[in-house]
Amino acid sequence: MLNPHLKLNPRIFNQDVEQVPIRKGFGEGLEKAGEADKNVVALCADLTESTMMSFFKEKFPERFVEVGVAEQNLVTIASGMAAMGKIPFCSSYAMFSPGRNWEQIRTTIAYNDRKVVIVGSHAGISVGPDGGTHQALEDISLMRVMPNMDVVSPCDAIEAKKATLALAKSVKPAYLRLAREKTPIITTEETPFALGKAEIYWMPDVGLAQVGIIVTGDLMYRALLAAKELEAEGIKTKVLNLPSIKPIDMHAVITLARETKRIVTVEEHQVAGGMGGAVAEVLAQNYPVPIEFIGVQDKFGQSGTPDELVEHYGMGTPSIKKAVQKIIQR
Repeated sequence: MLNPHLKLNPRIFNQDVEQVPIRKGFGEGLEKAGEADKNVVALCADLTESTMMSFFKEKFPERFVEVGVAEQNLVTIASGMAAMGKIPFCSSYAMFSPGRNWEQIRTTIAYNDRKVVIVGSHAGISVGPDGGTHQALEDISLMRVMPNMDVVSPCDAIEAKKATLALAKSVKPAYLRLAREKTPIITTEETPFALGKAEIYWMPDVGLAQVGIIVTGDLMYRALLAAKELEAEGIKTKVLNLPSIKPIDMHAVITLARETKRIVTVEEHQVAGGMGGAVAEVLAQNYPVPIEFIGVQDKFGQSGTPDELVEHYGMGTPSIKKAVQKIIQR
């Protein structure tokens, strides 16, 4: 059942559940952050409408900079503005930022510990027809390996809005990962969110869970569907929403592993170096258990519809269920 303490969307399993692009939540959150603090500024690399930074641009044109197709300049300018006391958010497609400008992020932002939020939109395989060159499947690993850098991957538009507001108040450099497609609304305005905190979204009606499913980003809906179907088949699971990949909620991860003794991680990203790797690092040092990893298995993307690609690369609800059924035999 859905965790009754978190005030999640009661319509989540309805066929007509509202769907909103996660990036829209970022746009709304950035506008609110700008209203709350005049030091919040925004920079974009010629993708203002696509990344939903247009909300901020229309409200605060004097605090918006269109850098153009120059992602290295984008983050370098943002670092300079942070050094002068501003709170810059800079957005582009994740394939270009951090994909194209990683060294500039490392040297001018992370190395100098500058308070800049790098927003990587259109991340993952579900960019769809844009194809493999535009499908950022390595960005979590690129950013979580970087010292001083927080990494956040919201599960829906409401959580993206909350994450944006929280990052505006944080003192750390951060990477905010956003999906392109419309995603079912899972949370509500009352659902708790805090940087560095994970929450159990699904739990058994009665008894203990046999498998823990840890999810980040827009595959949460599919994971919840899998948990619901598995419950009907007699397999009890707990689903942990992990929006903050770095810092990771070690206590929540270890507690779930202690209870279930088996973990399945789910992310729309390469398995190597992603959220699943972060979970495995925590458990290897504290409470080793068997783990199955749902994600892209060392392949590049290709053109197709988002749903086709998620299924083709083994990240859909049937694949999550198979991973749970497999690990329960171990």
